[in-house]
Amino acid sequence: MKLVQLGCGITGLVSAEHLEKNPRVKELILADSKVDAAMDLAARIGSEKISTREVDATDTKSLKDLLSGCDMVISAIPWFLNKRVIETAIEVGVDYIDYSMAVDSVEEWDEIDRKSKDRGVTILSSMGSDPGISDVFARYAANKLDRAVSARVMDGDTATAEGHDFFSLWSPVEMLQEVTVPAAVFKDGKITYVPPLDERQMYEFPEPVGPLPVYNTMHEETFLMSRFIEGLEYADFRIAVDDGFARVANTLRKIGLHSLDPVEVKGVTVKPLDVVVALMPRTVDLIGKTKGHACVVVEVTGVKDGERRLVKVWTSMSHETAYDICRSNATGYVVGTGGAVGAELLISGHVKAKGLIFPEQLPAEEFVSRLPAKHLDVKEEITVLQ
Repeated sequence: MKLVQLGCGITGLVSAEHLEKNPRVKELILADSKVDAAMDLAARIGSEKISTREVDATDTKSLKDLLSGCDMVISAIPWFLNKRVIETAIEVGVDYIDYSMAVDSVEEWDEIDRKSKDRGVTILSSMGSDPGISDVFARYAANKLDRAVSARVMDGDTATAEGHDFFSLWSPVEMLQEVTVPAAVFKDGKITYVPPLDERQMYEFPEPVGPLPVYNTMHEETFLMSRFIEGLEYADFRIAVDDGFARVANTLRKIGLHSLDPVEVKGVTVKPLDVVVALMPRTVDLIGKTKGHACVVVEVTGVKDGERRLVKVWTSMSHETAYDICRSNATGYVVGTGGAVGAELLISGHVKAKGLIFPEQLPAEEFVSRLPAKHLDVKEEITVLQ
């Protein structure tokens, strides 16, 4: 098979490094508008399968040229550019995987599904860590119950980066947007919204992470779990946000610096959030300087054999381990691994469905069984509730 890794930041390169090892992958093109990091990976691995290509993902013609003759594209570019790549993949007839899909695209899902089925193409979306692995964990846990009632995702991180008090290990733009817009919660059969960073709750993550403050934020899981796990009455997503980051994020929101609407400053047009991000350290510059652990936990409650039960599934990794394995941080590593395992299921034929599919629709047991070989141990715990 001939694969394209579109977007070669910390996430895309993790996925590429996994997929290079797959014996069915005969050619792997690393494509980005800037190929320095891709060239570094190619040099480090020394594989004849890998080539690099400079591509502008906003240029439809360049995308068509890139994807023509390929079997699959794994998109690790910003979510707001994915729609163009999806459309091009369907037109060219190439299977497609991404790490996130904008929640405001829900109304377009049926059309994407129809078009991709007509072309015999699989569009696997939201296949990173959370969303992605978290959604698979939710399906995996729900499969252990006769009926699932609620599903909750908790994302925790104890990361520190020497010399930096305000930083993000994920796209700073996406992270700041996530914590400054109302958060979706599924309750009583419908999606409702709570104010950004509204309710601070302490959650006890498995060791070595421990207790962290978590908040509801806007995330795909709330929409996906409630749609694809039958019978759910409640679903939400919470992420750990330390008190210092929360104070800054709330201040940015209150004075409008979270906005992407252009404003004029002394004759120059700028987007306020772009200015904030420009003053933050780049995620790539924090690689190798980050310490701590990341952890994704999913809790599904329901009924089994007449008893109320809680099924808890989680995985964790230290940032130092991720750097040692493939020069990434734990956040980028887990996201990239989710995408790579999703791609492997398509390559191996475990997923044959055409059209638009999401992580909850994957064979969860097979997916989970592949994670330990990629340095992600999966732990589970079942508790009988009173």
